[in-house]
Amino acid sequence: MTTKARLVVFAYHEVGYRCLEWLLAHGETVRAVFTHEDRPDENVWFRSVAALARAHGVPVLTPATLKDAAIMAAIAAYEPDILYSFYYRHMIPEAIRRLAARGAFNMHGSLLPAYRGRVPINWAIIHGQSETGATLHHMVARADAGDIVDQERVAIGPEDRARDVLLKVADAAVTVLARAHPMIVAGCAPRRVQDETQASTYGARRPEDGRIDWRASAASIFNLVRALTDPYPGAFSEVAGERFLIWWGRPVAWPEGVEPGRVVSVAPLIVATGKGGFRIDRWEWARKGLYGHHGFSVGEKVGP
Repeated sequence: MTTKARLVVFAYHEVGYRCLEWLLAHGETVRAVFTHEDRPDENVWFRSVAALARAHGVPVLTPATLKDAAIMAAIAAYEPDILYSFYYRHMIPEAIRRLAARGAFNMHGSLLPAYRGRVPINWAIIHGQSETGATLHHMVARADAGDIVDQERVAIGPEDRARDVLLKVADAAVTVLARAHPMIVAGCAPRRVQDETQASTYGARRPEDGRIDWRASAASIFNLVRALTDPYPGAFSEVAGERFLIWWGRPVAWPEGVEPGRVVSVAPLIVATGKGGFRIDRWEWARKGLYGHHGFSVGEKVGP
């Protein structure tokens, strides 16, 4: 089986690392890797695409934008047959996609057409999904809307955190790439049109979006906590004017009729929700230098 093709890869995060790693391990001709500079305000827990590429002697570029004539000229000079995007954070302009004679393909962390857009794994957990996956698709002008080449399902366990699921999706992405790459190189990549009636799209999340609404059910709050726990910024609330981050907890049975957001126990720490109680097992103050359980007492109101 021949796999002769010139590749230009756009990649970041653990999925980007794993997919690039597979291509390099299988002797593929990666002409250049485009990636991102790590942001100082982000918890960079995943492995470096740039370091992997450099270790294999592959040129690394980290432009702030792809909408630049010099960048397009640089990509054209690599004469790519195929463009791959693996968790790269910018859309690839059409003029660049057209440079690849055998197509431009993106790896997305969901079972498309569900959960198009940003941070699909976090959103899937927040919504209580029991599965997600990795989807390789043809790139088009709309994000994550191109015809599907292949996809692989992964389970979301009832206590899985976002990092757990992302690592499963990274495994699934490599499985998909290994199956699809020979067909893409041969110029016969499958095409399955996405069902727009089943499509859903979600935007990026900011740390401020982690505020807990105690009127929600304890199960929904648990989903939010496990979707945002470390290495992500964390779900949070306030008590006595101080913000605290909740890194783990779980729903517990509690009699109905207590106002959501009221502390009903301090040992263990349990807060009433719209349905049931939520036991807070691991937390910390957002403001450095605060220690202990100051502010928590039975009957205390938590939240805004």
